[in-house]
Amino acid sequence: MIDQSVIQELKGIVGEDNVLHNKADLQTYEYDAYLEKSLPDAVVFVNSAQEVSDVVKVANRAQVPFVARGRATNLSGGVLAMRQGIVIELARMDRIIDIDIENQRMIVEPAIYNLEVTGAIDNLGYYYAPDPASGKACSIGGNVGEDAGGPHCFKYGVTSNHVLGMEVVLPDGEITWLGGKALDTPGLDLTGVFVGSEGTLGIATKLVLRILHKPEAVKTMLAVYDSIDDASSSVSAIVSHKMVPATLEMMDNLVIQAIEQSMAAGFPLDAAAVLLIELDGLKDGMEEMADKIVEICKENNVREIKVATCEAERAALWKGRKGAFGAIARLSPNYLVADGTVPRTKLPETLRMCREIGDKYGLRVANVFHAGDGNLHPLILFDSRNPEDKEKVLKAGMEMLQVCADMGGTVSGEHGVGIEKAMAMYMVYNEKDLLAQEWVKEAWDPQDLANPGKILPQRLIKREEAHVS
Repeated sequence: MIDQSVIQELKGIVGEDNVLHNKADLQTYEYDAYLEKSLPDAVVFVNSAQEVSDVVKVANRAQVPFVARGRATNLSGGVLAMRQGIVIELARMDRIIDIDIENQRMIVEPAIYNLEVTGAIDNLGYYYAPDPASGKACSIGGNVGEDAGGPHCFKYGVTSNHVLGMEVVLPDGEITWLGGKALDTPGLDLTGVFVGSEGTLGIATKLVLRILHKPEAVKTMLAVYDSIDDASSSVSAIVSHKMVPATLEMMDNLVIQAIEQSMAAGFPLDAAAVLLIELDGLKDGMEEMADKIVEICKENNVREIKVATCEAERAALWKGRKGAFGAIARLSPNYLVADGTVPRTKLPETLRMCREIGDKYGLRVANVFHAGDGNLHPLILFDSRNPEDKEKVLKAGMEMLQVCADMGGTVSGEHGVGIEKAMAMYMVYNEKDLLAQEWVKEAWDPQDLANPGKILPQRLIKREEAHVS
């Protein structure tokens, strides 16, 4: 428990009403979108980088761990206070600081919703490319912490490709800048180190984003298949023909069933899988590219290809895809997302092996994922009210990640490592690799106070050993 003198210091920084420390108030902050819970000692609402800095300095002096929290959509336990301590609640830091159209840059605070960034510049003819399916609910700060992607990451890249700089509060409370509006900052890429570090190196309080011109034309197609293997083969074939659609998204029959029960997006209920394919760019040449993709899909046994003829039809298709995770509630009370990535050519084999793992444990597995870059999201369905189910799900999830690693892939495409995949880091790194990452953590945070127990397996093991003792 935090000493009451620390609580009083925190109240002196942000005001008495902005510090929660009663158990009933804290319970809202003991979980994110993962399966575990951990109750913090206090929650502090902040409004500025200076307040974040002052809170962190108090935590530093008192040797109290802290974790930044925004919209808490994290799927791997990234914002859980695993060693109790202080949750620094950033939700009020959601302002747009600057829109610099001339330089195609935007500066925002971390708690702004992903979708709000594009909404603020849409009428100016610009957009922010990374678009997680949870864009209505997730924050830019969380996207930075996990290096989030989204359907358009195949063509445009993930968050790290679009964050050029940031103001950060380091674990000792110092406020500094990494990167900025300019490209190619000399020296070590500290911005790149920070993106994806899940709050273990400090807290971002302002973010410099790259914004893009809206494409001249967009064409959206739905390809319907009677075989998951044929859909997967189409993805590899499209890319092998040197074409780069804006998106190549796949959904299997279980996901289709859930979506149609939830929102009737127009996906055929009897399809084994569908591909949502979107092209964007110049009008010239787009029809030819679309025709070539149709030809490739036919060569891979597509049953039918539907082309959205208006914005309403396009919006309906995307509403289905982006609402897929929420729609799964129609099928099961709970699910675990096993977020791994494999080479595209390994998709059919990997999907078969994931189904076999589900069958071994008697669990249903639904699939909706970024097929273009091989980023799988097997949704393992279960009921958390049954403790045995939860244990099986965790085992199945780790086995699926092992399959991804064995296929030459990795154990997280965009949902982060957190506590869920910390031990899975051994699947893709050796001891020396992990030691090098430990050294980075120690250089930035020698007292191990910034979101401790995340990402690095040795730190997770130490936390568990300390808990047992």
